[in-house]
Amino acid sequence: MRRIDTTDDVAHGLAALQAQDRRLESVIATAGEVPLRRLEPGFASLCSIVISQQVSRASAEAIFARLCRLYDPLTPEAVLAQDAQRLVEAGLSRPKQRTLLALAERITARRLDLDRLCRETAEAAMTDLVAVPGIGPWTAEIYLLFCAGHPDIFPARDLALQVAVGQALGLEGRPDHRETARIAESWAPWRGVAARLFWAYYREIKGREAAPATAMTQKNE
Repeated sequence: MRRIDTTDDVAHGLAALQAQDRRLESVIATAGEVPLRRLEPGFASLCSIVISQQVSRASAEAIFARLCRLYDPLTPEAVLAQDAQRLVEAGLSRPKQRTLLALAERITARRLDLDRLCRETAEAAMTDLVAVPGIGPWTAEIYLLFCAGHPDIFPARDLALQVAVGQALGLEGRPDHRETARIAESWAPWRGVAARLFWAYYREIKGREAAPATAMTQKNE
């Protein structure tokens, strides 16, 4: 598996996508810069992705900043050692509190190794991640994209990606996640770069960022 670790990897993937699907030529031209979007693997990054579920970018960034101030450093051990009231103070909803606690417990019990997941196949890693209460396919896919640099993940449940794909390909209305996933199959084995491309395309056509807020704290952009 060739990881997406550098901007050169993104450029290589874009060239491959354009060669295999000529419909993407105009998408690439419109999108402009396609950021790398990488995070360090580990507990803190996965926490930030959980926090970004179904909240605005500004809210996600504010909650994660408070969480990092309350738990410094933000580690599974620190979360389990402190009163859970700190999660409330950070602004986490009850479901997200339960998810972070379950995640911390599994990591400290060595039932989940986030670094090892980055070396597994997408299928195996997804199975392990979605076994954690509160972590669904979207969260697992974002972790594999941004923390593992997986080259062939496309988060079809992401609403911005659905909008971007529908508009770019001239579809009637926004495709649902099943149709979006079906369309994205033609972009294998570079679906991870295709996702970055369509987030960049969305940014240009809508005038605002739509990639998960956590992805904006990057390395090697």
